[in-house]
Amino acid sequence: MKKLVAGILSLALVAGLGVSFATAEEAAPAAGAEAEHATPHYPLHKPKQQDWSFAGPFGKYDKGQLQRGLKVYTEVCSACHSMNLVSFRTLEGLGYSEAQVKAFAANYEVQDGPNSDGEMYMRKAVPSDHFPSPYANHEAAAASNNGAAPPDFSLIAKARGITRGFPQFVFDIFTQYQEGGPDYIYSLLTGYEEEKPAHLEVAEGTHYNPYFANAAALAMAKPISDDQVTYDDGSPQTVDQYAHDVAAFLMWAAEPHLEERKRTGFMVMVFLLIFTGLIYLTKKSVYANKEH
Repeated sequence: MKKLVAGILSLALVAGLGVSFATAEEAAPAAGAEAEHATPHYPLHKPKQQDWSFAGPFGKYDKGQLQRGLKVYTEVCSACHSMNLVSFRTLEGLGYSEAQVKAFAANYEVQDGPNSDGEMYMRKAVPSDHFPSPYANHEAAAASNNGAAPPDFSLIAKARGITRGFPQFVFDIFTQYQEGGPDYIYSLLTGYEEEKPAHLEVAEGTHYNPYFANAAALAMAKPISDDQVTYDDGSPQTVDQYAHDVAAFLMWAAEPHLEERKRTGFMVMVFLLIFTGLIYLTKKSVYANKEH
């Protein structure tokens, strides 16, 4: 009887091991298939961190780069994207004179009114006006772009930013990393790919871009190509350069007072250090001769 029980247990053990081995052999392909069909997390690729002149506590805008970025926006992006919160007169911060800003604004027409007859009319823009939208309203913008209205670019560089995760965000506190928006814009403009992974579904009429924050593809086709915009300063006329320049310009549009803010912050830190030193010396002076 004991031999019979031992034999049954042995067979059960061998059978169990056999099942275990079979499961182990199938585990890797099964895990790969599961990962392939799992719900993806967007963006599929993290934005590529770039070197910006305005980065860090002492960063400053490159006026030449900003002017090139304005040119890219004007000749490419403004066909679909508005900047309703940016007035023409702020362009003086890019190094333009008052006369140049006035001449630039005159290239646009804005709606004004009503006139004495109660009717709206079109006139040439003046420096106090804002960049006009290429569409009459949000619905018209959506209808012209397959139902996806292009976002306004006034604050896009501050509104777009990808969470960098742990432990990177800890280091960002000390490096004062605030360039997530420009990094995202640059990566998006340079990240279009013709071929997508086989397991990803891309809706018809959309374009695959693994750097897009909300999906695997977006309605906007690749907006710019090499030699599309002519630079007058001899800078490279490549997609990479265009993306850098327009991302920097959009950062300026979202935060034109960045340099003043950093200067003020530096002065405050110096003041606090001096004040702390004075408080320490005062404490030592007051309590130096006191017996405890």
